[in-house]
Amino acid sequence: MSKFLNLIDGRLIPTFGFGTWQLSDQDAYTAVKLVFIYAIEEAGYIHIDCGVAYLNEEAVGKANNDVLAKGIIKREELFVTTKCWHTCHTRERVLNCCKQSLQKLKIEYIDYYLIHSPIGFKECDELIPKDADGNIIYSDVDYLETWQGMEDCFNAGLVKSIGLSNFNAEQIQRVLNACKVKPVLLQIESHPYLNQPDLHKFCKSKGIVVVAFGALGSPVRPWGTDNEPSLFSDSTVNDIASRHKKTAAQVLIRYQVQREIAVVVKSANPSRIKSNYDIFDFELNSDEMKMIDCLDRNYRYFLFPQHQHHKYYPF
Repeated sequence: MSKFLNLIDGRLIPTFGFGTWQLSDQDAYTAVKLVFIYAIEEAGYIHIDCGVAYLNEEAVGKANNDVLAKGIIKREELFVTTKCWHTCHTRERVLNCCKQSLQKLKIEYIDYYLIHSPIGFKECDELIPKDADGNIIYSDVDYLETWQGMEDCFNAGLVKSIGLSNFNAEQIQRVLNACKVKPVLLQIESHPYLNQPDLHKFCKSKGIVVVAFGALGSPVRPWGTDNEPSLFSDSTVNDIASRHKKTAAQVLIRYQVQREIAVVVKSANPSRIKSNYDIFDFELNSDEMKMIDCLDRNYRYFLFPQHQHHKYYPF
């Protein structure tokens, strides 16, 4: 099993990466340094997934600066993803958002730059603009204009590859029909309870590589409840893990990798960071893959119901 997937623009993306959502500034700095040190020692993590909304790009940049300065990893061996936020959907603000991320991340180019969502917010300096009643203030900027801004970033050499996140097939096709530079990546929630086989098949037919977030069910996300289904408690997943002498997390990650889906997983725990990467020394057989496929129940951990009245709500 290759540790990279091919992109239609001729570049590569690692099949497994490190997510930074929900990491505080200090946690992000500590964890990212650990990841890159481990990456050199074990030829493992070399992809880090960031976002403006995670509020830790500066910490990630500090860690980047440290490991690059010490020669732990070369810039060309490091793959960095970040995302254009909802308040930056007009063409000009996309370019400004990209430049700000570059400054915070302390790098000269972004490897993979994604539109975080097709939904736009009012353009301002606040992360989530709200009215006097606490309601989010949206914009109706067409994400095709946002994509033009993404192409500007690409043409300016600020980013190497551009893509989408949280878009549905119809929205992706609309971008494909209008674009001058094709999206090469789609980052979406994907796990055994939400396999999204049709969307995956669609992307594959268009040469778009899928990147999974929430592959472990994001059990510590702020809006989680005790009543929701847990992937870590699933008997099928645990039986398969026991059979291979692996953890449930390792099986969940391996499942995506064998579907030719790249994965980003977050942890601030050193032992889990190492354990999560240890998925290249075993293989799920066809029966086990089918058993996990059958767990699909179209269940989203990331439904974002507060956005459901926006005209570009993707779910």
